[in-house]
Amino acid sequence: MDRRSALRVLAATPLAGLAAPAVQAQTLLPVRFSLDWAFQGPQAAFLVALERGYFRREGLNVTMDRGFGSGDVPVKIAGGSYDVGVADLNPTIRMKLERPEVDLFSPFLVYDATALAVMTLRREGIARPADLLDKSVAAPESDAGRQLFPAFAKAAGIDAARIRWQTVTPQLRETMLAQGRVNAITGFITSGILSLRGLGVAANDIITMKYSDFGADFYATSLITSKRWAEANPAAVTGLIRGLVRAQYDSLADPAATIAVLRAREPLTDVALERERLELALNDLTFTPHVRANGFGRIDTARLQRGIDMVRDAFAISRPLPWTEVYDPRYLPPATDMRLA
Repeated sequence: MDRRSALRVLAATPLAGLAAPAVQAQTLLPVRFSLDWAFQGPQAAFLVALERGYFRREGLNVTMDRGFGSGDVPVKIAGGSYDVGVADLNPTIRMKLERPEVDLFSPFLVYDATALAVMTLRREGIARPADLLDKSVAAPESDAGRQLFPAFAKAAGIDAARIRWQTVTPQLRETMLAQGRVNAITGFITSGILSLRGLGVAANDIITMKYSDFGADFYATSLITSKRWAEANPAAVTGLIRGLVRAQYDSLADPAATIAVLRAREPLTDVALERERLELALNDLTFTPHVRANGFGRIDTARLQRGIDMVRDAFAISRPLPWTEVYDPRYLPPATDMRLA
């Protein structure tokens, strides 16, 4: 089902007032926005929308903070600490499955491909998922890769209970692997691979098992908010999406300028490393062949439903969850604003 068909499904209650509001300083709507992770290359594409005033043009006064993992973002939005955030969608799906009263959803899926992976080093002798059995794997509890590992394990045909998890802070995850204190880690390829490289690990020594390569082909980083906030501020949701889309295209056209925005926020940024991290996110995860051909917002809802069911099955949750409770395309801007090049 493409975006046009999805819109027909959800058109029973049309949303009003989605036009961008006039930008007047005294009427800017405060928006508390959480990123999924620290200020790194992939997060710089979101910072561009903030620093270039794309949100202010939509009548929004956005405060953007670093995040602490995709599993942490929905908790903080549900708890009222933030209005919106960007994070891997699947921890939100799990939360909704386990807590039916949670009203979180995504109005916009940013990454078309999942960044989730298990990463290890050649010296560990781990070349396939079965080699992880009875090994130690490090990740923060809020890491989406750790939270979704049961789904990966089921898709790959291994017993998730035979993994020895080591809970670590985000700052220590790659260090623990590089020092040989654990056998593997989970996380985003944009974080794990490049952080290991930053610690001096040679690229050909890093073994990566992407979740998507073993059947766990989830949709990934998305805009997350609550239905309550979205229904109260529909124009703001559409404005956020419009600004984020423009910033992604800006970043694709000029990665160096995007990293300059990041360096202005984080003066100690390793420019070469973070540019490589940004380009990996843009080329492998965001601007996939599908998005390059069709623009943003053309979601395969059958694929989305398969991902939801995979999460549900992995955690042995009997309650069904239709994709319409997870994703609502009615807040998307016009198609001309979703495909800028």
